[in-house]
Amino acid sequence: MPTIAIDYTPAYEQGGGIGRYVRELIAALGNIDAPDNHYRLFVAGAGRKPFPKIPGTQFEWKPTALTPAWLARLWGRARLPFPVEFFTGDVDLYHATDFVLPPTRKKTRTVLTVHDLSFLRVPETASPGLRRYLEDVVPRSVQRANYVLADSEATKHDLIRYYQTAAEKIEVLYSGVDSRFRPITDTLEINRVRQQYNILDRPYILSVGTVQPRKNYPTLIEAVSRLNHSEICVVIVGGKGWLDDPIFEAIHKLRMQDRVIFAGFVADDDLPALYSGSLCMALPSLYEGFGLPVLEAMACGVPVITSNLSSLPEVAGEAGILVTPTSLDEITNALERIITDTALRETMITRGLHQAQKFSWETGAQQLLRVYTRLLS
Repeated sequence: MPTIAIDYTPAYEQGGGIGRYVRELIAALGNIDAPDNHYRLFVAGAGRKPFPKIPGTQFEWKPTALTPAWLARLWGRARLPFPVEFFTGDVDLYHATDFVLPPTRKKTRTVLTVHDLSFLRVPETASPGLRRYLEDVVPRSVQRANYVLADSEATKHDLIRYYQTAAEKIEVLYSGVDSRFRPITDTLEINRVRQQYNILDRPYILSVGTVQPRKNYPTLIEAVSRLNHSEICVVIVGGKGWLDDPIFEAIHKLRMQDRVIFAGFVADDDLPALYSGSLCMALPSLYEGFGLPVLEAMACGVPVITSNLSSLPEVAGEAGILVTPTSLDEITNALERIITDTALRETMITRGLHQAQKFSWETGAQQLLRVYTRLLS
């Protein structure tokens, strides 16, 4: 029976983003896999909170109290060669799910997931310390891995361009969308969520993502300030990130203090109603490895405005309005069209629901299982 270790740390540590990716993918793997494989879920920094429900009988936890930061110091900066199998026990394959492949024993096959190369593509938007660390460890991890999974064709192309990675070593594994993301028509539920996140009865444009420069929030906020609809506010869902001073400076300069709501982290169960209650979801990001909020919004029957670069056109397809993220006029005009053109809204909603059906975690898990099987054969 093959034994496969998977780094579950992002799912344990992070609510959204990469955490959601790992959590949903492993849950789907537990639902579709035959019991021929045995999985060990490695969790760094364990003990701060309970583990979630185990994905299936073929899974077991392999925790360590050592935090991800300490492991980064030991493995990444000090380059100590003690293998991850010290924590997981002997395994046939190790899947590093978050950019960095730790030392492994020679016989262990390895899979590495690289979600994006934003720290190279838009370095000015990354935390300087994190950028230096990733610039050091990610290329070494990509080179060492037997196989690399990319979140999108855009990320695959970046891996080939920046690291000269062989195309046949990389496979694109798209994210999916959970069935909870669907149009919510229950006004009581929508009002409950509005009240919980202090939106009340105001119409709002939703944006989802960590509060950091790459999300391009100042430009979105300025675009909303230029609309002929002073009652419309912006709701930003996401935890506090880094280099966020320009965002708050823009809010103050534009006198948008009463029209920008920072909802912080929003529970998964509240997100569908928050999407469904919005006028649209806008993600004019400067770069995304995938752009999961675009997919979630479309699945909830919400029009989407997003950028015309990196992975975002792959996700939105022909269902969203694509804009140049540095063009204030394009973003403003796209928002105005969605707000005022009822026929356009209905067309976008229909196309979005259809586009979202093309992505599923089950499909991703089946693809992941094929990768594991191929490497172990």
